[in-house]
Amino acid sequence: VSHSGIFSPENDSLQPGSFFSLTPFLPVHLTGTKYSCGSGGCGACTVMVSRYDPKTKKIHHYPVTACLVPICSLHGAAVTTVEGVGSMKTRLHPVQERLAKCHGTQCGFCSPGMVMSIYTLLRNHPEPTPEQITEALGGNLCRCTGYRPIVESGKTFCAESTVCQMKGSGKCCMDQEEKSFTSRQEKMCTKLYNEDEFQPFDPTQEPVFPPELIRMAEDPNKRRLTFRGKRTTWITPVNLNDLLELKTSFPEAPIIMGNTAVGPSIKFRDEFHPVFISPLGLQELYFVDSTDDGVTIGAGYSLAQLNDALHFIVSEQPKEKTKTYHALLKHLRTLAGAQIRNMAVCSLVSYKIRLCQSSFRDGFGTMRIVLTAAQSFSLIEGKRQIPLDGRFLEKSPEANLKSEETVLSVYILHSTQWHFVSGLRIAQRQENAFAIVNAGMSVKFEDGTDTIKELQMFYGSVGPTVVSASKTCQQLIGRKWNDQMLSDACRLVLDEIYIPPDAEGGMVEYRRTLIISLLFKFYLKVRRGLNKMDPHKFPDIPEKFVSALEDFPIETPQGIQMFQCVDPHQPPQDPVGHPVMHQSAIKHTTGEAVFVDDMPPISQELFLAVVTSTRAHAKIILIDTSAALALPGVVDVITAEDVPGDNSYQGEIFYAQNEVICVGQIVCTVAADTYAHAKEAAKKVRIVYEDLEPRIITIEQALEHNSFLSAEKKIEQGDVEQAFKYVDQIIEGKVHVEGQEHFYMETQTILAIPQEEDKEMVCTYVTLGTYLFQEYVAAALNIPRNRIACHTKRAGGAFGGKVSKPALLGAVSAVAAKKTGRPIRFILERGDDMLITAGRHPLLGKYKIGFMNNGVIKAADIEYYINGGCSPDESELVMEFMVLRSENAYYIPNFRCRGRPCKTNLPSNTAFRGFGFPQGIVVGEAYITAVASQCDLTPEQVKEINMYKRTSRTAHKQTFNPEPLRRCWKECLEKSSFSARKLALGCPQPLQSGEAAALVHIYLDGSVLVSHSGCELGQGLHTKMIQVASRELNIPESYIHLSETNTTTVSNATFTAGSMGADINGKAVQNACQILKARLEPVIRKNPRGTWEAWISEAYKESISLSTTGYFKGYQTNMDWKKGEGNAFPYFVYGASCSEVEVDCLTGAHKLLRTDIFMDAAFSINPAVDIGQIEGAFVQGMGFYTIEELKYSPEGVLYSRGPDDYKIPTVTEIPEEFNVTLVRSQNPIAIYSSKGLGEAGMFLGSSVLFAIYDAVAAARRERGLTKTFTLSSPATPELIRMTCVDQFTDMVSILAWRIPWTETSKLQSIGSQRVRHD
Repeated sequence: VSHSGIFSPENDSLQPGSFFSLTPFLPVHLTGTKYSCGSGGCGACTVMVSRYDPKTKKIHHYPVTACLVPICSLHGAAVTTVEGVGSMKTRLHPVQERLAKCHGTQCGFCSPGMVMSIYTLLRNHPEPTPEQITEALGGNLCRCTGYRPIVESGKTFCAESTVCQMKGSGKCCMDQEEKSFTSRQEKMCTKLYNEDEFQPFDPTQEPVFPPELIRMAEDPNKRRLTFRGKRTTWITPVNLNDLLELKTSFPEAPIIMGNTAVGPSIKFRDEFHPVFISPLGLQELYFVDSTDDGVTIGAGYSLAQLNDALHFIVSEQPKEKTKTYHALLKHLRTLAGAQIRNMAVCSLVSYKIRLCQSSFRDGFGTMRIVLTAAQSFSLIEGKRQIPLDGRFLEKSPEANLKSEETVLSVYILHSTQWHFVSGLRIAQRQENAFAIVNAGMSVKFEDGTDTIKELQMFYGSVGPTVVSASKTCQQLIGRKWNDQMLSDACRLVLDEIYIPPDAEGGMVEYRRTLIISLLFKFYLKVRRGLNKMDPHKFPDIPEKFVSALEDFPIETPQGIQMFQCVDPHQPPQDPVGHPVMHQSAIKHTTGEAVFVDDMPPISQELFLAVVTSTRAHAKIILIDTSAALALPGVVDVITAEDVPGDNSYQGEIFYAQNEVICVGQIVCTVAADTYAHAKEAAKKVRIVYEDLEPRIITIEQALEHNSFLSAEKKIEQGDVEQAFKYVDQIIEGKVHVEGQEHFYMETQTILAIPQEEDKEMVCTYVTLGTYLFQEYVAAALNIPRNRIACHTKRAGGAFGGKVSKPALLGAVSAVAAKKTGRPIRFILERGDDMLITAGRHPLLGKYKIGFMNNGVIKAADIEYYINGGCSPDESELVMEFMVLRSENAYYIPNFRCRGRPCKTNLPSNTAFRGFGFPQGIVVGEAYITAVASQCDLTPEQVKEINMYKRTSRTAHKQTFNPEPLRRCWKECLEKSSFSARKLALGCPQPLQSGEAAALVHIYLDGSVLVSHSGCELGQGLHTKMIQVASRELNIPESYIHLSETNTTTVSNATFTAGSMGADINGKAVQNACQILKARLEPVIRKNPRGTWEAWISEAYKESISLSTTGYFKGYQTNMDWKKGEGNAFPYFVYGASCSEVEVDCLTGAHKLLRTDIFMDAAFSINPAVDIGQIEGAFVQGMGFYTIEELKYSPEGVLYSRGPDDYKIPTVTEIPEEFNVTLVRSQNPIAIYSSKGLGEAGMFLGSSVLFAIYDAVAAARRERGLTKTFTLSSPATPELIRMTCVDQFTDMVSILAWRIPWTETSKLQSIGSQRVRHD
């Protein structure tokens, strides 16, 4: 900052809104801070901000998201990125070391953000509690690990013991029923890392806060600070009067504190403001004043600071005065993540206070309104008090915030003895999610009575504004707090608060149900409170309602991981079977792992922005690029006319030509000198459409129009139609399983560099299949594949989403590079990535089942229809695998399954972890449950009755040995406390196949370079390949290096997918190493006591080649679809899981209490990697089956395009107790008798879905509803709540809610409000 106090950012045009974001201003060489979502919702870009407070003389450290924190707001602050914490070049910090050694990284893209969240916590709390660790990680998303090892790494810093304990007994949770383990010959291990290897943590050795910043903060002669950009000015006032003058001069200028409201509006909604005012650090806004009646809190306090202040007040004040503060604290715990809570301010100052009069989704607005007696505002003429009541919401002149005003403080009244306050909210997930409905309620009684004196009810997310049920409250004044009052209140509030059928966000009936469900919770809480005050005068609530008062706690997850110990006779140098740390783990945690976007700028490189279709099916009349080309920095616009080769290849269209077939299809791209210029120009491209019919969005519409992508796939055994004639019962049903977004942390990223000679093109990108990328680029450019060099070092997650999509996007970027003759950097923003690349196929499954009264299923006729989207992609293959796996673990003598992928006008769905199995098998479990219901049996009994029991042939005529499956089932029964809980499921997961190659070089110093055809996606493939090479060459792992995957060293590589990466590439690496070892044998025999280096030197002298290729032709599989039979899979993976959930029937929320997984791993090459894959797959599957929900408009527009609208699990969603056991078996066909495990764990997440189903069924039975019902997937809070039918759900229907409701009928109809089940 210059002495004049005016600073002009030179790179103001880096990207839209870059004037605010810290991310683009980070030095080019500091690549550890990752950019993933751009909205502050994922935590990948977390950094630590440190400020000196001249009042307290203390330094405050707090985490923020660099994608949101305004660069100009950091004047006077110290910013620490992951590079400042530690590095491999300087000193590794214990946080980085422990996260790596505890196996808390897989792809590594989120790891720097995880490090910064834990590190910041340690700077403030050197000995944190486990609860603080969990809270600190609440704003960080991870799609790979399942969070358990990340939390475990943080818990190593806790002062208390983190050894797994069960119910406070101090015993290991796996010590019960030890028979099945002690009777085994092999020994089981439970430690994946050695804590003795950790370097000690010394908090006194952290970097010193810069003294110059202390002097700056204490400078008494501060002046107004102004930052001027090309279009925008940022002003930081020096004091309160200066702030008021600025507000008078610029009344429409927003006041910026944490940028959590303005930033997203600028970035995603193109909001523009010429002037911003930021009073951040203004001392007059930072204070807490307590009086006998309440507390005044400065408007500048962040939500995190408010949380600390309220905790202090609670500790100082009598309990009866702190009810409001407790209610606020409950809200604050789950509101956003730690980063946002440290950025957003308690008053949200003047910008968000106006939003309070429009819409509130965070849930804190309704709480502040009902709890705050008044707010103090300061303006030029002085101060005034504005009560936050109905007049404020109605924008009455006397209660409305004027444009020239700003908020000075917030005043919160103490509660009183006969005053009850509650804040309630329900969201898609427990933490860091916008509220579906939130409510703030307050009631005051006449002293010593239950007669209502004052009543307030405010609701958020039920309309365009925060809604006050003031009419309802007024009519209830003077009423007794009893069941009749509740009955009347429910009817009144539903009359007063109207949600139109076409309301934004949908879920109208659910939200109306929540309005009265939350009111009922408040009613029960107040009745319980009155009873505690005077048990004789006020009766307690019935015992069955008590659970409705309890919030789901946020517990720090714990568990145990069990695997076979390494044979004690195995050479110490041999790493196979050991839990070896990921080869890039340290680089992940230090931010030194290089991803594509981390690569330094290339001379003359251009950035690419896409222009996508806004219509689902339309003819392109005109593409007008003139306005875009006229903008500064724009070099060219690329369309289908510029493709030198094939624009449509294997059914995939690179650039739309003549017509568009989905919303999100790429029409053209803009190449410019910066991404900001490219993005701005993309908005100026004008496209004229003419809509075409039909527009097909859903599977049902596709069936109506007979629209399919491929022919029917079918397997069949026995005579299904004949068998239906001789069964006791027949049931029919259908199941909907919705899609899923990959949400890999690193979005699709490509760097295409045209070469000057021979039409060569060098591409660096993230993918699962290098050959397909090479093939598509060659087709688009019309050049041989040998001119295209493709490089992949690592991917920041993939899960199937980087199989075919990078090839299409690679062709798009290569065409741009070819046309411009300059390097192209193509990075999809999160919203564009979700829109363009689609995800898992939605499924409509139909079944007809014939069975006997004893539960034996005799016949099954299954139909699968998936939504493939607008082009083939992987849909046919997904359907093939779905049909082949349709039997799951059950032998049904007369079985038929047919399936077809539907062609619709949506972006093409593609490969996803599990490849159709997670969707399809839900249908099987649905009819198992339906049969159980009809036979008065448990689902587990029906599973046991129909499970494969002996070696048999599947419906597609492949031999199947169920012994490992039954062993997993048995282990799960014995070790998961099944007798006290319930079992979930067993599943055989087939493995796919492919070929692989490797190239191994031995250099004269003895070092070894390994290359192979697999891609490192975070699944530890390179780590396992180093282990294989180490064993085969009998040398330490440190001698071996594996750099990247590229087409110049290994050609024609198959996909790294279907859990087969280690299988096939391990065989290829093994083959190459064995060839080299054989060449070295004569040299070794001559000098058996020599060193490895000596042998290599001698071999070189004897002209022995020290380089070779290895090859594995793949497992021999076949499938004849005309006959419907074949050996489709080389082997099967088996697993069983048991999950225990608790469901809140009043809101639809659920809590996962415990999960036990037993996975047939055969022999694990690396237990740490395999367990990490299982845990990560389970959590991803759990998200798929419960909270992850994609929403489209009827016109085919995707609404869920970022972490704000699409919720993947956070650390609070994983099981409180998470146990994984690798079960030993034999698999001689695979390398070292191992198995591929990355896919199988995905479906085990469905144990949560079926546990929820059981809980909902139990609740329905209590209410007299015994009819079988289908719980589709995902089991969102909305679906759960509306399936738990009660009188509240009846009331929201058009007519039923008007029926008179007696006190007795209400109590009888509600039943148990909280159900725990498997």
